Amino acid sequence: MFSGLDIEKLVNVYVVPWFINIALAIVVFIVGRLIAKGLVKVLERLLVRAKVDSMLVEFIGSIASAGLLLLVIIASLDMLGVNTTSLIAMLGAAGLAVGLALQGSLQNFASGVLLIIFRPFKIGDFVEAGGTTGTVEKITIFNTIMLTPDNREIIVPNGAVYGGTITNFSARDTRRIDMVFGIGYGDDIKKAKNILMNAMESDERILKDPAPVVALAELGDSSVNFMVRPWVNRADYGNVKYTLNEHIKSAFDENGISIPFPQMDIHMDQAA
Repeated sequence: MFSGLDIEKLVNVYVVPWFINIALAIVVFIVGRLIAKGLVKVLERLLVRAKVDSMLVEFIGSIASAGLLLLVIIASLDMLGVNTTSLIAMLGAAGLAVGLALQGSLQNFASGVLLIIFRPFKIGDFVEAGGTTGTVEKITIFNTIMLTPDNREIIVPNGAVYGGTITNFSARDTRRIDMVFGIGYGDDIKKAKNILMNAMESDERILKDPAPVVALAELGDSSVNFMVRPWVNRADYGNVKYTLNEHIKSAFDENGISIPFPQMDIHMDQAA
């Protein structure tokens, strides 16, 4: 049986130091985490002042935040008396094992680094990548976050983005609109061509250089197809395309130019 003196000694020698260490570990974790967040914000501000691309700023901030948090956790465990040297060695071995098991995640991380270094697009660009079309909002350690035109947020693995074809619609200031309009074989070709050209010349948003092109592209099975290719500023692409469709259809109707569509003739034999 323990006497009162023994219990008091046990408490003073073991229990009190243990609670003190726990309290210190909690304090170290909380304070360290706040300091880590502050350091990350300072780093991001310095990068912004240095006019570093916002995509690179967010990516570096994410990596710095994860690394500092790991240091804070190790420091907190050290306050509890945990042998951090052995812990670091164990973490290294565990990291190797996890890395072999999570090769896909490591590929996404490496692809994220390559996206940052080679920068095939930047934040705000409208791209087609990884099977998704949308505006790039953010590149994280493992994923690229994109916003579709109908306001859906799509999270695409960096490996799928960098490992496939990337089409950047925002990389150039101008774009060409490719359209095809078909008329009937009995319609006046020169008249239709003039209508198409006038529709483009009357729109001030269509650039004069490069000049718009109208050419007879194909003699189809049921229509004579014209290729229409105007150049516009990138921001006007969608609006000009929709406006041209409407104006050309109205102009064809006013001038008696037909737009063929697939038809099916059905022949019925009447029984005797």
